[in-house]
Amino acid sequence: MRVLVLPGDGIGPEVTTQARRVLERCAELFGFALEFDTAVVGGAAIDQLGEPLPAAALEAAKQSDAVLLGAVGGPKWDDPRANVRPEQALLGLRKELGLFANLRPVKPFPELLDASPLKPEVLRGVDLVVVRELTGGIYFGKPSERRNGPSGREALDTMVYNEHEIARLMRTAFTLAQQRRKRLASVDKANVLSSSRLWREVAHEVRREFPEVAYEDVLVDAMAMHLLRRPRDFDVIATENLFGDILTDEASMLAGSMGLLPSASLGEATNRVGLPRGLYEPIHGSAPDIAGQDKANPLAAILSAAMLLRHSFGQNEAARAIEIAVANVLSQGLRTGDIAQPGCSVVGCEEMGTAVVDALAAVKPGA
Repeated sequence: MRVLVLPGDGIGPEVTTQARRVLERCAELFGFALEFDTAVVGGAAIDQLGEPLPAAALEAAKQSDAVLLGAVGGPKWDDPRANVRPEQALLGLRKELGLFANLRPVKPFPELLDASPLKPEVLRGVDLVVVRELTGGIYFGKPSERRNGPSGREALDTMVYNEHEIARLMRTAFTLAQQRRKRLASVDKANVLSSSRLWREVAHEVRREFPEVAYEDVLVDAMAMHLLRRPRDFDVIATENLFGDILTDEASMLAGSMGLLPSASLGEATNRVGLPRGLYEPIHGSAPDIAGQDKANPLAAILSAAMLLRHSFGQNEAARAIEIAVANVLSQGLRTGDIAQPGCSVVGCEEMGTAVVDALAAVKPGA
């Protein structure tokens, strides 16, 4: 089983190093073999090669069974007039690998309820997954351009979806809901947007294939409020690209920090194991202000590695072991700076990774 590691920019190299250590330890403990390759993407690739997604990196991704990504971007490459931007690497990977469904689980750790700005009673028992469409919508719609108009500079972006894109995303979300608590909320803006009205229409058609799943339509502005007031009421939330991008960043506050939330991007293509070839990444950004200082929280990257083992390699016991190890480390009072609490031991990125690696040995297979 071959894993391509794309460290990327900022804290990306630090957190992916720790995630790789955890994967290597799992392979030893659970008796499976992993091979690792690395490639440069994002701002680092722009600096070295003049483009965010070099052909060699893309080909390596296509030849891998799963991809582990750190983060891309940073102020150094933030010129809005630039023709190449680090984020084009991520968008290009999603498009070229056909990764249309982004799964972002949100399940606050009991030890960290006080780390969130929300009240613990609101957070207790929250366990939801946002399924975000990745390859359509306003991020990919054409035309997308700046131009000179009669009133001066203007810009145009296009939000477009077709029924196939919507249906496959909804089927993924419904299937996931079947495996969980059988509840699905579809988020749109059907009272304003034509694309959302098509989204809702197709969602209702797919809904008929899954009669055992309780379904509801929720407007995106209402969902933004519900996530803060009653997040425990939701199981699986399905939505389009832009709305999902925003809502999942909001949902990260339920867990207390973006440094705790993993993600998986899945498509229809299968790997050599016969499972979806996916791209796995923490949802946090590159955090250039703390890059290279051993201050990053590697837990989101480590939990992304758990998702990699589960979804792309079928190593469910190993994935569960990682999740238990992370929970055990937090219960011991270890914290990185972003989730520091009074009375806890604040550790760096490498020490937190080492703690999880060590904790794995105490988690018996099948636990």
